[in-house]
Amino acid sequence: MAESEKEFNPRPYMELAIEEMNKSNNEPRIDGKIPPKVGAILLFPDGTVKRAHRGELRDGDHAEFALLERKLADKKLDDCILFTTLEPCVKRNPPKIECCKRVTKARIKTVYVGISDPDPTVDGKGIKHLEKHGVKVIMFDSDLQKIIFDENAKFREQAIERKKSAEKDELQTPLEKVLPATDISQFSNEALTKFIKEAKLNFTIDSPDFHDYLANIGVLGFDAESKAYKPTGMGILLFGENPRSRFSQAAFMAHAEYDSYKIHPETFSEALVLIPEKIENWLKTVLGKYKDTSSFKRKDIPDFPIEILREAIINAIVHRDYTDNRVYSSISIDNDKVIVKSPGEPLPSITIDQLNTFNAPSINRNPIIAYVFSLMNFMEEKGLGMKSFKSLSDRYDLPLPQYSLDGPYLSLIFPRSFDAVGFISGDYNLADLNIDELKGFYWIRIKREVTSKEFAQHFGFNEKKAQRYLAKYKNAGLINLEGRGPGATYCLANK
Repeated sequence: MAESEKEFNPRPYMELAIEEMNKSNNEPRIDGKIPPKVGAILLFPDGTVKRAHRGELRDGDHAEFALLERKLADKKLDDCILFTTLEPCVKRNPPKIECCKRVTKARIKTVYVGISDPDPTVDGKGIKHLEKHGVKVIMFDSDLQKIIFDENAKFREQAIERKKSAEKDELQTPLEKVLPATDISQFSNEALTKFIKEAKLNFTIDSPDFHDYLANIGVLGFDAESKAYKPTGMGILLFGENPRSRFSQAAFMAHAEYDSYKIHPETFSEALVLIPEKIENWLKTVLGKYKDTSSFKRKDIPDFPIEILREAIINAIVHRDYTDNRVYSSISIDNDKVIVKSPGEPLPSITIDQLNTFNAPSINRNPIIAYVFSLMNFMEEKGLGMKSFKSLSDRYDLPLPQYSLDGPYLSLIFPRSFDAVGFISGDYNLADLNIDELKGFYWIRIKREVTSKEFAQHFGFNEKKAQRYLAKYKNAGLINLEGRGPGATYCLANK
């Protein structure tokens, strides 16, 4: 590639892979199984692009096989980058070789994956194989994932059904396994009742059909020795009467301090499905309020939008690393900022840059928790709820939040005012920007790259004013200029 890795923009190649995906020639199947549409792109160091799609050269050929073996078997691929719209397969009938193994045998070190494959024969194992063999895996941007989801809707529907009926495999995490020394009585009736109500399920707590349903979603499992359903670790976390009796880390800490006034810290350690509402009530109590006089009835309005913090808290509950029993999820509030901390770094296929442009792909560390929370309308299952963070600047006239890695935590920091941005971030270049300049920079941060004309049109600036803003960002090292002339683009600087 002519471009350095620092400046590399993968999105055009993601889009090429989707374009190739749409050419797929899916073979007819007598078993009624719907094959996926898959496209694959290989980018060589010199900028050469090779492509392939499923069924391109022969019915049933996987896109990666057609690309790596049929088209490029005699080529050296060590420094190439692979873009594939679907997680590579991990199981083929002999003598066929799994696509994930073809990738590692080719010594490809970076792979961009469109969406994970929900089929139980794959279901994350392809990505795990790549990462285990030193491959850097990055997921496509969320808006492109939606295109792939939609084009493969019927395939995914069948695959998810196969997943539900499949037996637990060897990659099952300890939290997904049955806890033999437990029984259903250790579930909280309050938690189960709330789940049934919020998810609009037609069950009663004690009905066998409800127990079958809980087993299907992974919160109960069949214990062969006792020949009875028993809770899994995820079941205890989600619905347990006392989750911390099994998992000491299953708590959410909350703390607030304004000037010299400290609000007594709270620990929320109930079943996970009960925690969001309890934290929301705590937020309504501790957040400062102002009087809304826009109507005849005055009412107190929190001085920071609770629905935004609720989204951050839900993410911290759903996506934290529950295998780390040393630390807790938490929220802390002071005069300048709100910090939500979640134990565990982002999954290897998600970058901090994707999080900070609110374009993180859809992949769950804890899919069972995510599924239950989505049924209860706590979150969007596809992980698209981050779009609410983008609204802070335009909708609420507040700064955008920032993700950072802080020891064992992924921290999400919300500045409570524009004046606090530079101080909180530690970036004094941001501190030198006024409110309008910050809003302009935030727009670039979300868009990733813009032209001077696009910037001017969005904010209603004339060309001279737009150039003045962009020059200030560039001189501060916040953005880089790529190219020349009207088509030149301003991109976020990688610091």
